[in-house]
Amino acid sequence: MKHAKINDLQAFIAVAQEQSFTKAAAQLGVTPSALSHAMRVLEQRLGVRLLARTTRNVAPTEAGQRLLQSLAPLFEQIAEQVEALGELRDKPAGTLRITCTDDAIDLYIRPKLKTFLQAYPDITLELMVDYGFTNVVEQRFDAGIRMGESISKDMIAVRISPDWRLAVVASPEYFAAHGIPQTPHQLTEHHCLNIRHRPAGSIYAWEFEKDGQAFTVKGEGQLVVNSIMHVLNSAVDGIGLGYVPYALAAPLIAEGRLQEVLADWCPYFQGFHLYYPNRRQPSPAFTAFVEAMRYRP
Repeated sequence: MKHAKINDLQAFIAVAQEQSFTKAAAQLGVTPSALSHAMRVLEQRLGVRLLARTTRNVAPTEAGQRLLQSLAPLFEQIAEQVEALGELRDKPAGTLRITCTDDAIDLYIRPKLKTFLQAYPDITLELMVDYGFTNVVEQRFDAGIRMGESISKDMIAVRISPDWRLAVVASPEYFAAHGIPQTPHQLTEHHCLNIRHRPAGSIYAWEFEKDGQAFTVKGEGQLVVNSIMHVLNSAVDGIGLGYVPYALAAPLIAEGRLQEVLADWCPYFQGFHLYYPNRRQPSPAFTAFVEAMRYRP
């Protein structure tokens, strides 16, 4: 059996992980047709079918999955070693991929972003908004951002924010038309702006606490989104009640564009943390990013 070329194996990993010729081709900088042809040549060279193709998608066969599980960690190690060569440069360099929510970007990354990028002109930062609890290892992210309580114990976690709470808010016009709820249970009588973190997931139930008793309320509404920023904007527009991070709503409350209710019922959550797998040799670029984002009371 002839040996497979390294470039073809890297291309196979991209296709198998993305399960799409189009996405993998964009990642590799080639055309989907050229990539599909390369995969057929690879399969012929190895004498085994690696990919199951349909008109709409592509997925690794049993043999392909076995090859993927064997090869992907090896190529990741190679990439890490190459990236570690940046230590020989005068300044940290390279691309960092971070998965996070848009409110975390707005509240805790954005205030430090300009200074960080100006200090490290050879670093490229990719911030990918995702509420779906992405597996940073499988999706090849350098790190992710979540609340501390949501992070797996096998990950390193670095706090980037203080503890925070949510706030029930709506526009003054909305409250004038629909009244002000006196308890969370009355939210079922209002138009609630809901959020679904993942396409196949359930709608988030609003969490409350009073006298040590925690409970949730599922309010009904005509609008469901997957971004807290859209909840915030819709609340400003008078569409309904939103449950958003207080720090995000505070400037709009101060301007009189939003009004907060039920503050005594809203619990605090652990702060946001930057989390990543235990690395033997983190790159200088990644180390610089972690230190720049680290929360310092």
